[in-house]
Amino acid sequence: MTAHTSSTKRLSTKTIEHFRQEGYALPGLQLLPPEELEALTNTFEDIQAQWVAQGGQPEHMDVPHFYFPELHRFLFNDDVLDVVQDLIGPDIALFSSHFISKPAGNGKRVPWHEDSAYWKGNFSCPENPDSDGMDVVTIWLAIDPSHPENSNMKVIPRSHLNGYSEYEDVKDPNASVFNTNIKSDQFDESTAVDCTLKKGEFSLHHAKTIHGSDKNTSDMRRCGYTMRFISTRSKFHPENTWGKLPHLYLARGVDHAGNTYLEKGHAFQDWVDKFGSYIPKGH
Repeated sequence: MTAHTSSTKRLSTKTIEHFRQEGYALPGLQLLPPEELEALTNTFEDIQAQWVAQGGQPEHMDVPHFYFPELHRFLFNDDVLDVVQDLIGPDIALFSSHFISKPAGNGKRVPWHEDSAYWKGNFSCPENPDSDGMDVVTIWLAIDPSHPENSNMKVIPRSHLNGYSEYEDVKDPNASVFNTNIKSDQFDESTAVDCTLKKGEFSLHHAKTIHGSDKNTSDMRRCGYTMRFISTRSKFHPENTWGKLPHLYLARGVDHAGNTYLEKGHAFQDWVDKFGSYIPKGH
């Protein structure tokens, strides 16, 4: 199986080095051309309207690309994949995506967490058995402007170097997206960096980087679209996920680990048949 590769470099050497050293980056770039950003925004508004009409919380719009293949247009956009390629190379799989939309006035808090904590055991690396295969990079695209007033994401620099943290139950489960939070003695919250973004800009973070965000009590919505990609040198183990179904897409390049890939441009029917049309809660 093959796919398009690119020689286009979108990220500066300084940005790439910052990502490797600090576990996150703020490139200060627009991810998509204006017409594509407008199209994605309109698609999101339609999806959110359907989701809320079903009684869903807008913070919990997980894996929408399984249900709405029109999102594949943006996830597999060359401008997006060129960014990812700069960080993990030309052989790329789409692992997941998630709209997290915090309504004005009562948007839920996202507790401090590492994405890798929820994906432990999901990956291995056949080429390096000592690696956990957690070579996942997340693009956080600002559908709305994201700043401290409406509770932008915050990251803990260099926390990706420390592995997996210890967690405890949150004190306010009804006001939080997750029910657990990294214990306060595991990191220094005073070092947190605000990921302040204009509409259309994006941040990048490693799967093991500690991050979170406060409740949105402002009069402005805060929505981001997370796009999660992994090197095809990692082997995905769906049997270790809660969904138990293979759900990678080959985004670019070739496979190196014997993964199974879904067909682009189509809803993930096995997932819909198993879980129904109601998008499950996730992150």
